[in-house]
Amino acid sequence: MRLQTDWRFSLRFLLLLLSFCYGRSDTITSTNFIKDPATIASNGSTFKLGFFSPLNSTRRYVGIWLNNISVQTIVWVANRDSPLNDTSGIFTISKDGNLVVLDGNDTVLWSSNVSSPLVNTSAQILDTGNLILQDAVSGFVIWESFQHPSNVFLYSMKLITNKDMNSKDKVQLTSWKNPSDPSTGNFLFGLDVQYLPELVIWNGRNPYWRSGPWNGNTFIGRPEMTDIYLSGYNLVIGDNTYTLSTPYRSVDMQEYEFLSLSSQGNWEQKYWDAKEAQLKNYWSALGTQCDFYGACGTAGICDVKASPVCSCIKGFKPKHEEEWNKGNWSRGCVRKTPLNCTHNSNNATAEAADGFFKLETIKLPFLEQWSNASYYEDECRQECFTNCSCTAYAFEKGIGCMLWRRDDLIDIQKFESGGADLYLRMAYADLDHTTNQVKDKKRIIIAIVLPGTFIIFITIAIYFWWRLKTHKHEKKTSIKSSKKGKILKCTRDDDTIGDEIELEELPLYDFEELAIATNNFDLSNQLGQGGFGPVYKGKLLNGQEIAIKRLSRTSNQGYEEFITEVKVISKLQHRNLVQLLGCCIEGEEKMLIYEYMANGSLDAMIFDSSKQSILDWKKRFNIIDGIARGLLYLHRDSRLKIIHRDLKASNILLDKNLNPKISDFGTARIFGGDEVEANTIRVVGTYGYMSPEYALEGQFSEKSDVFSFGVLLLEIICGRRNTKFHEHEHGTSLVGYAWKLWVENNLIPLIEPTIHELCFQPEILRCIHVGLLCIQEFVDDRPHVSTIISMLNSEIIDLPSPKRPGFVGKSHKSDMESSEQNLDKYSTNSVTYSVNSGTPTAITPR
Repeated sequence: MRLQTDWRFSLRFLLLLLSFCYGRSDTITSTNFIKDPATIASNGSTFKLGFFSPLNSTRRYVGIWLNNISVQTIVWVANRDSPLNDTSGIFTISKDGNLVVLDGNDTVLWSSNVSSPLVNTSAQILDTGNLILQDAVSGFVIWESFQHPSNVFLYSMKLITNKDMNSKDKVQLTSWKNPSDPSTGNFLFGLDVQYLPELVIWNGRNPYWRSGPWNGNTFIGRPEMTDIYLSGYNLVIGDNTYTLSTPYRSVDMQEYEFLSLSSQGNWEQKYWDAKEAQLKNYWSALGTQCDFYGACGTAGICDVKASPVCSCIKGFKPKHEEEWNKGNWSRGCVRKTPLNCTHNSNNATAEAADGFFKLETIKLPFLEQWSNASYYEDECRQECFTNCSCTAYAFEKGIGCMLWRRDDLIDIQKFESGGADLYLRMAYADLDHTTNQVKDKKRIIIAIVLPGTFIIFITIAIYFWWRLKTHKHEKKTSIKSSKKGKILKCTRDDDTIGDEIELEELPLYDFEELAIATNNFDLSNQLGQGGFGPVYKGKLLNGQEIAIKRLSRTSNQGYEEFITEVKVISKLQHRNLVQLLGCCIEGEEKMLIYEYMANGSLDAMIFDSSKQSILDWKKRFNIIDGIARGLLYLHRDSRLKIIHRDLKASNILLDKNLNPKISDFGTARIFGGDEVEANTIRVVGTYGYMSPEYALEGQFSEKSDVFSFGVLLLEIICGRRNTKFHEHEHGTSLVGYAWKLWVENNLIPLIEPTIHELCFQPEILRCIHVGLLCIQEFVDDRPHVSTIISMLNSEIIDLPSPKRPGFVGKSHKSDMESSEQNLDKYSTNSVTYSVNSGTPTAITPR
């Protein structure tokens, strides 16, 4: 009996010992080790540590991976260059206190290799994904995996580079050789601080991609990296080191984010979408041909919107014309005319002197010379002008003066917005010859006109001073403006409202300038009429075409829209958002000036049978995709989180190339950092596009815009308005008709005949499927915009079946007609009623 008891006790003790060895702790010691295939998890079970085999491989490695997700996501590998060929491996602490990977013969395949380790050490896997080796008594960390990363950059990790670029004391990422082989690949990612700090991907020793220099807030060569900046990435410059750091934040496994360097050399921001059970991309460095380092060679500029994408910058020509014309741009460009710098420093005439040509909104070329942050901008220009070896300069806030001393300007890319301006030294023969002639004429005109102008100015000043004195006791209800440097303040002095807006670098236009541009606001130049007021087309004296929204004096809501639109859109820059060029505030006149959209609004294209054929399926898909990307920027990627609240066809404008631009932010709402939804008693929007929770309960969120996007997507495919659809033979709304066809498994009748081609049918049907997912009745069922983009571009193959849309099967034709009659009291862009269960719900008209 005693022997039986001892045997049971020994068995329990052995099982207890094995439980420590096989994953019931987050700690490794010399006695509590990991034997393949055992694993251990971090305290919060966010990460696992143990042995694994990559996809399509039988080799065994020790690594760290994200726990509780279905896709194998390795974030660190220990023995990446020394794999095991069997399952005999052990991960433990050696006698000298180092972490080691041993094979079945106790041969050390990998070691933490601390030169002066402590004898009594232990290792722990943290919830940050960091594996630390520490003194078991004091807890002092002597080694950590974050200082020896593989190809993944996690939160709380730091990339470190010594000012001595040849120093081995730096933290960088290295790619896998291929997705099945984690051994050291060809690509390296880290900080290059030889001149100005910037992120660089190297292919071997050669640059493969670069971010452009850091200006204290962002890397100016990648303006679209906004979401990464918002995640808290920061560059800290020490006495001898540069450190790219990220803050620690609690891990949300519903949407966990990290950055990785792929085996193909692409720097990608990824996240785990738990709802879709997929690993998805937020952003990637190499999104276009222009993103590759030196795509157009020296003195070439790459523009993804151009065809071909490469061209020589002004004053340069292809070095090898024949090769260039074949699309081989690697040899770049050379100057057409040599610089004649001697004329810049002697008494030669101004006509013979070199000058500067401005390249706007570009990625600055790689800086191989030097920079000086102590100059002001005018001093920077003068320094370059008087130095014969200086071929270009740029001045950037937060960086200072940058100078280039050679013509091999490489890796220049054209952006639609953002970036920086480069001033390129140009020979006189390659400059605009009219410039200097015009200067002489201007001097003569100024000498004649200036005295007369001064007299007129004094007279006008006296008149306005008199006007001001006579009206000083009147109640002020207008918006005032004042300029301090490049800061515009707009305020309304009223008993109940006191708005104050500070806008950076928003130009002020003169009323007279806009009156001239529109032929005194002639009706022939009026583009349309909205709740804000009339919209005019104008042409400035410099030839630029603009669109002007003029606040109607009878519009009560217009003031609120003016304030909201200026607050919101002045802070936004994206290729799929209409650009606000400036504003005009003079007396009772309040106007917003936008870029002119040559092809007008989307509704004029898709709902007009005479124009529908202009938009074939490829153009319509590009419009759908562009709207989605603009919406993603509003929800996730901009400095502000913005809910549009009035997304519809008439608020999508098309430029000359039919690129879509989201417009009309008068009803938009800015959300705080943690705010996901809001409530309002003043529902504003457009009948037929509003989600059920917003129209009936005043609740709105990102998913409200998703609902509107879904309706808009179906309209683009069908070519009919949702709200006018009942006028046809179907007796229901477009949403209801689409759902009816889905249930019947017959979506073909929904497709507008002019775009229905068999080769595009699968893509069109996929888009209809996505549209139905967007208009589902319940908020949680609708996908996020990032997921929508992945669905549209087939990055997500299997789409879930949509559930019943909102506002379907509950309203009757008579109710719809009643609502339409009320709707017609206002413009077609206005809102009056929404219908649910046959009951009209009052909504504030726009």
